[in-house]
Amino acid sequence: MFEEVAENVANVRENLRIAQSRQKSYADKRRRELVFDEGEFVYLKVSLLRGTKWFNTRWKLAPRFIGPFRIIQKVGDLAYELELPEHLSGVHLVFHVSQLRKCLRLPEDQISLQAVDL
Repeated sequence: MFEEVAENVANVRENLRIAQSRQKSYADKRRRELVFDEGEFVYLKVSLLRGTKWFNTRWKLAPRFIGPFRIIQKVGDLAYELELPEHLSGVHLVFHVSQLRKCLRLPEDQISLQAVDL
């Protein structure tokens, strides 16, 4: 009877190991390392700031990201200090890398619609 229980436990452990390996391979495909350089522009996730700052809208219409903001310096391995404007002076300047999203294009580079003749 003890041998049967030990065999069942070994079988369950093997099935758990297989399932963990499968889930790890799924997670590793989507995982990416975020690294930013000083001087780059990033967007800041707003969900943390909703309790302290309302960005002129509420609930469903509130923006998910604000910015772009310039990175001043890297603080540690996963934190960055941002250059925030005056109206966000009550917010701490250092943010975790998971709260940042890379800015692919600066707003100054956009063409104004009035200059385009259709």
